[in-house]
Amino acid sequence: MLSTLVYQSWPWWFSGIMIACIMFCLLYFGQSFGFSANLATICSMTGLGKKQELFNFDWKQQSWNLVFLMGTLIGGFIANNFLSDGIPIQIAADTIKDLQKLGIAAPESLQPNELFGLDAVFSIKGFLILALGGLMIGFGARYAGGCTSGHAISGLSNLQWPSLLAVIGFFIGGLIMTYLLFPFIFRSLNTPL
Repeated sequence: MLSTLVYQSWPWWFSGIMIACIMFCLLYFGQSFGFSANLATICSMTGLGKKQELFNFDWKQQSWNLVFLMGTLIGGFIANNFLSDGIPIQIAADTIKDLQKLGIAAPESLQPNELFGLDAVFSIKGFLILALGGLMIGFGARYAGGCTSGHAISGLSNLQWPSLLAVIGFFIGGLIMTYLLFPFIFRSLNTPL
């Protein structure tokens, strides 16, 4: 019974209930949730607050968020190494067809090897895609004053108008990336990573 519960996929609504419970706790304790806030906390821990005003705050007040970050990393490691049954992630047949048009096979694990495999990461094209993508995400999170989880989960639950605008911007950016930039990058270059 326990192995069946652990190894099988859980229903989508369970995550929603857990996120709602966490948000009620955070609201009760006057905290806000956001994954990118950990980057500022880590910068503050290293003393960058002496050189940059953005990082000049008491990072110890955000230590709970660092625990969340570490829990995410440790939980991912445990899930991948001890709780995975080795079956590739199941995605829709239409998605597989769309990926094949771009030269990307159905994932054999959680991510497609053409994007995240070691051969792809250490190629010039793969490195540039990951590095530029990371820079754009970092810039976007800083420009928007938070990441998707901070605005979409915490900001919207607090009924913050700027978070609604940020989430709308995230969705527009995601649509542009999915339907314009991603096909352009992989069809026009038409070379393996």
